[in-house]
Amino acid sequence: MLKTTQTMRLFYVPLLVIFAVFLIVPLAYMLWLSFSENGAFTLQHYKEVFQSSVITSIGNSVTVSLVSAVMTTTLAFIVAYTLYFTTIHATFKKGLRFIITLPMLLPTITYGFVLIYVFGNQGVITRLLGEPLFSIYGFNGLVIGYVLYTLPAAFLLIANGMEYVDQRFMLVSILMNDQPIRRFYHTVLRPLIGTIGGAFILSFILSFTDYGIPASVGGTYEVIATTLYQTMLGSIPNFSQGAVIAVLMLFPAIIGGIMLTRIDKYNVSYQSASNQAPISNKIKNICFGFSSSLVAMAIIIIFSTMFIVPFVSVYPYNMSFTLEHLEKALAMKDVTAVYKNSVIVAMGSAAIGVLIAFVAGVISVRTNVKSRRSLNWISIVTNTVPGMVLGLSYLLFFNDSSLKGTFLILILCNIVHFFTTPYLMMKNALEKMDPTWEVTGALLKDSWLKTVVRVIVPNIRKTIINVFSYYFINAMVTVSGVIFLVSTNTILMSTKIKELQHFSKFNEIFILSLLILFTNIVVMTFCNILNSMKKRSLLTNEQQSTRPIRIWKLSSIIGRMWR
Repeated sequence: MLKTTQTMRLFYVPLLVIFAVFLIVPLAYMLWLSFSENGAFTLQHYKEVFQSSVITSIGNSVTVSLVSAVMTTTLAFIVAYTLYFTTIHATFKKGLRFIITLPMLLPTITYGFVLIYVFGNQGVITRLLGEPLFSIYGFNGLVIGYVLYTLPAAFLLIANGMEYVDQRFMLVSILMNDQPIRRFYHTVLRPLIGTIGGAFILSFILSFTDYGIPASVGGTYEVIATTLYQTMLGSIPNFSQGAVIAVLMLFPAIIGGIMLTRIDKYNVSYQSASNQAPISNKIKNICFGFSSSLVAMAIIIIFSTMFIVPFVSVYPYNMSFTLEHLEKALAMKDVTAVYKNSVIVAMGSAAIGVLIAFVAGVISVRTNVKSRRSLNWISIVTNTVPGMVLGLSYLLFFNDSSLKGTFLILILCNIVHFFTTPYLMMKNALEKMDPTWEVTGALLKDSWLKTVVRVIVPNIRKTIINVFSYYFINAMVTVSGVIFLVSTNTILMSTKIKELQHFSKFNEIFILSLLILFTNIVVMTFCNILNSMKKRSLLTNEQQSTRPIRIWKLSSIIGRMWR
């Protein structure tokens, strides 16, 4: 048994300090502020909030999030089923996967603006039909925007589950002459109930806590995120009421997080993985292929406006090609600085985030440090705290500190906000490695740190690259987590888009969105190239086939995000 060394403690203690200072303490301070008035305990702030329109905002958020979660889960299931249970050509499946996950590379605030140019009064669909199908502002726009936003995450979750479903049971069901509905339930739906439930809860949480989409197409339909923003950054900021709203915003996210952990008991385990190919069925191929094509086509049509509007003279009246808007946007005095700021924050978040996630994973899995399981609880907390709430807690707690308005606080916020998935990715990869490597290194007189650097790091190289990509891309597109923390010197691309909205500069908004998109694609492609240069497998195919397979595992999902 490897003994706990001073080096292990030396890495573990700073981790606890970081999360105590930049997670627990700010949240606790925000909670206290919601109950305090001039240093005394009071419930007055809560009474004022419950007597205001905030309750209506919460009800609206719950309603629109539930509707969008149902739609998202249904569409994600259809697309995932097409990939894993049909015999459609592999090229179509690869293209479908790319299109479905493409929106993840853009900030959510952009979604609303492209919806305006598709369904608005002068939108593409409106001009084709002669009149608007519906008002894009308010409930309708939020539902469509939330579906676009949450569909990639729900799809990846369900697709990961379907990848491990043993299709031999479907063949057995056919041989037993089961009815199609019974066959579908027992061989597909039943093993994926936990996964589908997880996708629904995840979609609801993401919709409930998002700020970008309501900021662009929310209209007069108030939701909790926009109410919190207006309370804190309106004409008369109210920090106490903002703290109360943030606390209320935590409850659905916490409940959803608890349900995500409890729903794991509905997952199915297989004793071995199956290489059984999907059973060919022409009718099934046509139905699901057509349905998935409609979903992909809708995404293409909606986001295609982002590639068209900035490059025509005057949309929709003069559709002649021009680079005038691009030149004008790039000539803005601060666009270069804003882009530079975004890259600095994304690179810093990715580099430091990889280090923290790796150290946390190693301490949790590869050491005997006491209370190391506290890192699992930290990952649960970071997973349930919405970005807006975390950012607001930083604003309140660090308001008078030297960190206010700096790149460092933005980087730290991103690292804490997105910590859960990188930590689970690292932990999942480290758990698959031979547990005796450190013991062998100790017998050979190597220090624990030297063994980690020489043995562990090279064998977890692919996961490290994936974590870097995950942190970078999310830091580039996040709006909610940094909206309260940016200053005039640290404004980012995603928050600059919010600023341009007030001046109705949609051409510039789309160009900045394209810059974010292309930057993320370049980083993602570069990381994929690095991964393909040298692949290492720590488990033989025989070992993998005898290892029990869990249907739903978040770390496995995100580990496959950027294929």
